[in-house]
Amino acid sequence: MKIAMFSSEANPLAKSGGLADVAYSLSKELVKMGHDVILVMPLYKAMWKKEKQYKYKKVDEFEVSLSWRKNTATIYTTTIDGIKYYLVSNGPYFERDNLYSYPDDTERFAFYQIASVMLLNRLKYQADIIHVHDHQASFIPVLIKEKEGDNPLFSKTKFVLTIHNPAFRGEFDKFYLGDFYGLPDSIYDSGAVRFNNMVSTLKAAMIYCDKITTVSPTHRNELLDPNSEFHLNGVLDWRYDDFVGIVNGIDIKEWDSRKDPKIEFNYGITNLEEGKHANQAALLKSMNLKFYGGPVYGLVSRLSWQKGIGLVVESMRKALRQGANLVVLGSGEYELEQQMEELRREFPDTCGIYIGYSDDLAHKIYAGCDFFLMPSLFEPCGISQMVSQRYGTLPIVRYTGGLADTVEGYVGDNINSSNGIGFNNYDAMGMDYAIGMSRALYADQKSFYKVARNAMRLDRSWAQSAKNYEDLYIAALTK
Repeated sequence: MKIAMFSSEANPLAKSGGLADVAYSLSKELVKMGHDVILVMPLYKAMWKKEKQYKYKKVDEFEVSLSWRKNTATIYTTTIDGIKYYLVSNGPYFERDNLYSYPDDTERFAFYQIASVMLLNRLKYQADIIHVHDHQASFIPVLIKEKEGDNPLFSKTKFVLTIHNPAFRGEFDKFYLGDFYGLPDSIYDSGAVRFNNMVSTLKAAMIYCDKITTVSPTHRNELLDPNSEFHLNGVLDWRYDDFVGIVNGIDIKEWDSRKDPKIEFNYGITNLEEGKHANQAALLKSMNLKFYGGPVYGLVSRLSWQKGIGLVVESMRKALRQGANLVVLGSGEYELEQQMEELRREFPDTCGIYIGYSDDLAHKIYAGCDFFLMPSLFEPCGISQMVSQRYGTLPIVRYTGGLADTVEGYVGDNINSSNGIGFNNYDAMGMDYAIGMSRALYADQKSFYKVARNAMRLDRSWAQSAKNYEDLYIAALTK
């Protein structure tokens, strides 16, 4: 199959979150399976630092019109892991310090999407599947179906949408439907692109695409729930049979305790105890912490209300009083950063906090902790819980989205199948229950290492996830 991926970010060139991991890792796995994959994304300012490493080559330049606005798209290409990247460059739109969160984001990504459709035409790339990710790319199916209906290049093309973050729906005033995209008001009046009395690119893709996915089966059910805060259930109910949940994979080469160059001691299932002890000692030493015999908890996360950081602070205060250790890596909301700093001041010998991000420290936390904290309010899929399992570090999760699909919590009588700790209610009692269960499991070291080995044996590669996407593509083509 010829597959054209459209994503506003992708590893290893630009990343702000899990979208970049999925766009790259899925594409890479599809290439391994024998498919022809191109990936089209904007060329951001920070990506120029990687120009020499990835040898960008200029291949095209053309004018893009957003109504009366005339802008130039310069196209660069590079090939990474068999994926042919096409990078859409424009100084005024993309030569900025950040990827998103600008007042003119609607215009910026309208330019990217219009340029992307023009690029397919100029390349004469006859895609079997056009796969768009999140709202920044979601109007591409609309542009093609509304403006390229007589174009034989797209006569057999099928469209797939993946919803990564339903909180962002690409909403803008109806005026810009014509002003940016040159599309008629009739598609708004019909309801095809209308949502909350605005145009929504994400909602539009749900209507125009042949298949819709999100990043876990449980998150699919959550989005279909009439009580969901995202309010997408109406249109998704209408597309019920075409809407599926596929759990993400992780990069098992990067996250491999047996070969990881960033940790103190490489280990696997057979020498897990030795590996844990060595990496834990190195982690605590690097953070100038003392060990008093209790479990070591780790957290690598944005410090955001969504991630359950408030629950972590209160429960960890109790655990630290009982001799546990805590190592935190992350940044985010100022109030939560300050709460973490206060926790460190209260427990300077056993609580270590790094405000910011360090990839080296992230690897050390996954390898050196006993438990990994992830009590999210909502989590469409989640990657960190699967990474921690690869390192024999048991995730403590709230059962939501992909966390519910990837973690079976230890409850005492499921020693042979459990691979973490879980709880249901998003409150202090639920979190305290999970921490209490982790302490009880840790006290029984034989059982603890049994569950940790269960976690390490799980297949978290992209191979199965990519096969599920391939099956979906085939279903779309035969629809």
